[in-house]
Amino acid sequence: MKSPVVVLSLIALSFGLSNCAPGEVDMPEPAEGAALFNQNCSACHGVDADLATRELSVAAPDLRHIATRNRGVFPRAAVLSQIDGYGRGRVGAEAMPEFGALLEGELVPVAVDDVFTPTPRPLAALLAYLEDIQR
Repeated sequence: MKSPVVVLSLIALSFGLSNCAPGEVDMPEPAEGAALFNQNCSACHGVDADLATRELSVAAPDLRHIATRNRGVFPRAAVLSQIDGYGRGRVGAEAMPEFGALLEGELVPVAVDDVFTPTPRPLAALLAYLEDIQR
C-alpha cells in the first residue's frame, strides 16, 4: 500500500503538469535531440541514426524505421521505455546501456497515449528527434 503522502504528491504533480500544454512550455526540438543522440547513441546506431556511420560492429536496429516496424505508428511509450531502461524486453543492459543523465533535469509534458506525462527534457528531446527522422 502506498503512503498517503506519496499518493498526494503524485496527484499534485500530475495536476500541476496536466494544466501545462506544450505551447506554454519550452519544449525540446528535434535538433536538441539530435545533438544528444550523436553524443550518446551514435557509436551503435550511427551518426544521425545512419547505421553505415556507426563506430562499433553491433547489431543495432535502424532507428529511422521504428514506425514502419510498428505498422506506421511511432510507439512513444515503447521508445521512452527502451531509452530509459524500464522496458528493455529483448534488449538487455549488455546490448544497450542505460543513460542516467538523460533521466535528469527539467520535466516537460510529453503526450504519451494521449496523456501528458512529466518527462525529463533530455529524454523528451531524444523522443522528438527519433520521431522526426522516421521514414
